[in-house]
Amino acid sequence: MERSVRAAATASVDEGEFVRRLRRAGVLIRPRYAAGRDDVVAGYSVAVRPTVGEKPIWYGGGRLARDLTLPRLWEGWPDNPQTAQGAVDEWRATAKNPWEYRPVAPGREESTLSPEMWKQYSDEIGQLRKQLRDVPVMDRATWAHVARETAGAFAAWSQRVEATPGPLAKTSRELARSAHLRSYQSRPKPAQLGSASNAAMILMQAASGGQGTMAEAIMLRQLGRVSVAILDMHSTVGDARWVEQVTMMLRNQFAAVTDRLPAVPGKSADPDSRTQTADVPVVMRRATDGLAAPGTGSPVPTTLQPTKRKTPATPRVRNGLGRD
Repeated sequence: MERSVRAAATASVDEGEFVRRLRRAGVLIRPRYAAGRDDVVAGYSVAVRPTVGEKPIWYGGGRLARDLTLPRLWEGWPDNPQTAQGAVDEWRATAKNPWEYRPVAPGREESTLSPEMWKQYSDEIGQLRKQLRDVPVMDRATWAHVARETAGAFAAWSQRVEATPGPLAKTSRELARSAHLRSYQSRPKPAQLGSASNAAMILMQAASGGQGTMAEAIMLRQLGRVSVAILDMHSTVGDARWVEQVTMMLRNQFAAVTDRLPAVPGKSADPDSRTQTADVPVVMRRATDGLAAPGTGSPVPTTLQPTKRKTPATPRVRNGLGRD
């Protein structure tokens, strides 16, 4: 459940898309309204769809992880009247019937992916890695945003290729743990900072199957380089025990994932890299020496089947919109 919510949150550009993506993933979701209101959402809970005759077991976002509460998720999404109203419409729709919810205004989660997106979004992660060179190690809020989004990308990958949580899911969880902050340390994501959210999006919307592609290998390498940067930051600030634990986990867990992917050429795939070997970059070996058996397959682009559209509800003016 945690990886499903984390993947959907990272892949979504706003709150309404988050609701729709979770439902596409088969997760039941319902809002928690502010006292006496039906237009101000203060939180949410999710559940696995139960078997016939059983009742769902609901979990609030905060029970899944500290950084999956709705207020923390808001920090990564735009805050404007249009997106807020769209979110309220989707929450109302799922609140009316959590079992048979249909999206009010389907968005990009219904779109068809193109193969070119793999390179584009891998390049975005590479650009993020370059930006991290200028982020002070004591800027915990910015590093937390990076760790949270990178964790979301790994969660999305896990959701697609691991029948049960495996190496990718464990990587996601450990990176997410490094993103936990106290309330006074938290702040909105810097607007100029790059993102791994598009990588999470394409990984969520891709199909499972196959032995892996060069595009996937390059994206995994870029995600690994960002992960190593996060480890280096924690090492610098003195989180030695956490770094040791995560490094050992990566070495012992991750080799089987890279073994299923083709070797990345040393020059054409990443002109900026100065840590290449004949097959896999040294920086990726630092993060991936080791790995348990991979999951059910490997994501590749596919055509998505859109759900039946409904006439959008008439927008209503929303005050506060749960942001207070």
